[in-house]
Amino acid sequence: TLIGTVDLKYDDVSYATVHQSAFLRCGMMPVQPIKELWWFKIGASEERVYYYDPTSVDAALMKRARRSSRDNTSLEIYPTQLSDEGEYKCRIVVWDNTGDSTEPSVPISKEARMMLKVNVPPEKVEITHLTSGRNLSLRCKAEGAKPPADILWTKTSPDGVETEIPDLSKTREIEPAGELYDTAEQIFYQLEENEMIAKISCVVRHHNTNTTIYKNITFVSPAIQNALKVTIQRFAEPVLYSSIENQVGQDNKAGLVKISADPGFKVPYNTSVTLKASAPGVFPEPRYLWWVGDQTGIAGREWHIDNLEEDKSYYVLAENPLGRVVLEVPVHITTSDYSQWNDSSRDGDVIVDDTTGGLDTGAIIGIVIGALIAVFFIGFAVWYWTIRDGTQVFSPKKEKPHTIDEETIPFRSTDKPLLRTISTQTLEGRRSRREPSI
Repeated sequence: TLIGTVDLKYDDVSYATVHQSAFLRCGMMPVQPIKELWWFKIGASEERVYYYDPTSVDAALMKRARRSSRDNTSLEIYPTQLSDEGEYKCRIVVWDNTGDSTEPSVPISKEARMMLKVNVPPEKVEITHLTSGRNLSLRCKAEGAKPPADILWTKTSPDGVETEIPDLSKTREIEPAGELYDTAEQIFYQLEENEMIAKISCVVRHHNTNTTIYKNITFVSPAIQNALKVTIQRFAEPVLYSSIENQVGQDNKAGLVKISADPGFKVPYNTSVTLKASAPGVFPEPRYLWWVGDQTGIAGREWHIDNLEEDKSYYVLAENPLGRVVLEVPVHITTSDYSQWNDSSRDGDVIVDDTTGGLDTGAIIGIVIGALIAVFFIGFAVWYWTIRDGTQVFSPKKEKPHTIDEETIPFRSTDKPLLRTISTQTLEGRRSRREPSI
């Protein structure tokens, strides 16, 4: 733009990215001595942004504004804010003369107007999805951009080749959010038979800020450790098979199928158990099918089983469009006496409650032995005293007639005298026979 003898160079519209530097050009050709430089932001009124007087003043009325080092008259704003967007005016006052040095210089004011557009890249990108077998419904949303962002979809094969998904049945929505915009796009995609995809990406491109954001959905098939490929009658093709007893440790590999049991894999007789399956990191979400023996399969993440009476192995299939695996889940019955078990369990092991009020086997045996010893000693004592007193208590015999011999029975004061008379002669004769003569 040519104004008088000074050519002002400026851009009708300048673009900046929020939080970065904005440059508003207002240069002179040819360069003239500057008397004053003014920058204004045009709104309801002219807001002074910057003022420069080479003789005394270099003042930024807006703290984030400064003269550009490129030409000393253009304006830079850093960091740029969304509120900086709008119309600006550059006013330059120069000394002008016609080349006649005898004439005094005359100040001439030159002005130029321009627009500043502030762009904002998306601040958040998220993907939500729904799956049903091989059918995928994917929705990508880019929030808080200005102008609205563009969205496209790509898929990447396991060997790393990325290709754009062709235009499918999709819907796009652009919603204002204050001065910014939210863009959402939803697609419907069907996985082909035996199609191997490592990931699907929502690619958000914001050309005005040179911003590209990838939001990925990684495809992961269910997996198990120490797997064997076996044939199961229930399925037409061989499947990968293992037991939970072969799943060692907590492997961090994505997609491992996990089985838990409540209250545990060992339960008392005639009680119940709930088996639960999960597969962290698997996408699409697998479906689960449980069965035992020849029974019809039961679909779902959980299976509640009542009235357990014997050890059994249960089976679960985890399957998504990328693969399927089968896990054997043994459940053991620990005892037939439910009263001996506490309801609590820890890590699948049933805990025996040893604090019951009854006596254990050792105590009962000790009591019986003690009782037998006591009976033996009592019987021995009775027998001993019976023999000593000359009586038989337990099996008395029929007594013979007893003849009392007066000489062998000592006389006791408590005894009554015998009611019979013995002649003195007879007694003396007996004494003479016992006592020798002196």
